Amino acid sequence: MIGSIFVDTLFGFIALFVIVKVVGKTQISQLTAFDFIAALIFGELVGNGIYDDKVGFKEIAFAVFLWGLLLFITEQLTQRFKKTRALLEGQPAIIIHKGQLSREAMKKNKLDINQLLHLLRNKGAFSVREVDYAILETDGSISVLKKTLDQSPKRKDLNLMAEDVMLPMILVNDGELIWDNLREANLDENWLEAELKMQNITSYKDVLYAEYKKGEALFVQKY
Repeated sequence: MIGSIFVDTLFGFIALFVIVKVVGKTQISQLTAFDFIAALIFGELVGNGIYDDKVGFKEIAFAVFLWGLLLFITEQLTQRFKKTRALLEGQPAIIIHKGQLSREAMKKNKLDINQLLHLLRNKGAFSVREVDYAILETDGSISVLKKTLDQSPKRKDLNLMAEDVMLPMILVNDGELIWDNLREANLDENWLEAELKMQNITSYKDVLYAEYKKGEALFVQKY
């Protein structure tokens, strides 16, 4: 029994190593949704085969190399025929275009504001207003082009002390008022309504995203 498991495990290790080398490193470094599912199934085929007494060496070999062959064919299709890439790998999506959030692109890619902000922070952008373009890649990562110094919003008061500088705070997220952040910033609903009226917005419910940063104008993105 132990000898059989040893042989099956050794074979599974070698087979996976060979197939990864043949398919290419992009399966690891640029893991798309399809690649992720393929990797899970691949692992299940080997794992179940090793510990299933009814499955022998030949069955494991057949399943592993058949799945490896399918992955290899898929990889070759995407390399040779450009039209298959959108179907098998997906397409990048522009989430922020010229500093404006694309609600349609976010909805299509099942991406909400909180997830977007998390991805932006990973790229060193702690505010939407810092970003000129943001592209959601096929592997789920995000590429960010920040605004130049001339494009970035200027502080109203250049004499603010360093200790007064604070990170941006979300006041409105997808039409919902974030009361805790409003109180944390020592602001109230009347102030917010006045700021929105200055931008010809009658209600925060019409706002996709509103961000406050001390010393700067309220950043607002409507639906």
